[in-house]
Amino acid sequence: MEKKIINVGLIGHRFMGKAHSNAWSKIGMFFDAENKIVMKAICGLEEDEVKIMAGKFDWESYETSWEKTVGRKDIDIIDIAASTDVHKEIAVAAANEGKHIFCEKPLAVNLAGAREMLETVRKCGVKHQVGFNYRFAPAVMLAKKLIGEGKIGRIFHVRASFLQSWLIDPDVMFAWKIDKKVCGSGALGDIDSHIIDLARFLAGEFDSVMAMSKTFIKSRPVAGGGTADVEVDDSVVFTAEFKNGALGVFEASRFAQGHKNDLSVEINGERGSVKFYFERMNELHYYNAEDDAGTQGFRIIQASEEVHPYMRAWWPVGHIIGYEHTFIHELYEFTEAIAKGRQICPSFEDGVKCAQVAEAVEISCGRKAAVRVDEL
Repeated sequence: MEKKIINVGLIGHRFMGKAHSNAWSKIGMFFDAENKIVMKAICGLEEDEVKIMAGKFDWESYETSWEKTVGRKDIDIIDIAASTDVHKEIAVAAANEGKHIFCEKPLAVNLAGAREMLETVRKCGVKHQVGFNYRFAPAVMLAKKLIGEGKIGRIFHVRASFLQSWLIDPDVMFAWKIDKKVCGSGALGDIDSHIIDLARFLAGEFDSVMAMSKTFIKSRPVAGGGTADVEVDDSVVFTAEFKNGALGVFEASRFAQGHKNDLSVEINGERGSVKFYFERMNELHYYNAEDDAGTQGFRIIQASEEVHPYMRAWWPVGHIIGYEHTFIHELYEFTEAIAKGRQICPSFEDGVKCAQVAEAVEISCGRKAAVRVDEL
């Protein structure tokens, strides 16, 4: 049977635009997808740059106006990989045009914006997904399966961290990822959002948080001379209690010397534990407390067998995959959900719940007290 064509318009052409362009181009090559993906248009403000990207990544056309991209009748999906401050405006406009929407995290600069996006996509009846790509590492999916099967039993502890070091140099220029008007928050929205989502995905919903944050460098140089004040966090740490009674410890920093993109999450339960380190993303550490005495210990499972999620599409057993594959997996799932009319996960609802936890963390930093997530 001939596949239905689904046309994609991508807004954003730099780091995330590159990652998404690669992903869209690979879905049909490696997966038996229901739809045929057509990379119809890529959009960016700088015409010289976006024109080069369009040619390099085989987009049929390019635009320099997101409004024009969203309004095009030959586009079915709008993929938002632009800066956080424009997510809401683009998503609301796209939903009102009847487009399905994929949007990078965090969903918006604040909880109110995220909720408006969710309300709009629901009202318009379009499919929607938020870009929590780390969920789609096969080892994380395996952890989810083991937890769902009761292999670690009742969950007691969640500990997660996301550590980077790219902002330590005080001469790093003031840019949109440290401009509160554009990004909303610093490490909290940029990287903490990923481990908040992984904790929700693996361990359940948050009940309350208690947090503190720090801005280590208060001003940054700007292009053309002078400096700009930094009003976002450089590092955030918080504890949490989950609705199932588990306790959590979270740390996100862009000031952790020696760490480039170091995400980790560990879940401890009554019958076992699982640990995932993104820098060794093909491995899952699994401890089974019911192993024989004397041989107990964490075992390393290489998630590269055909039985592991997504791996059948890739290489022979033992041949590992990388960061870019997480984007392919999430966009494949998005298009399959559109084709089959099934539930999408993580949806904008997940984006809102993540934003709700993040806002509770931010409020807790100011109050220096615990904050109940459901009060927001």
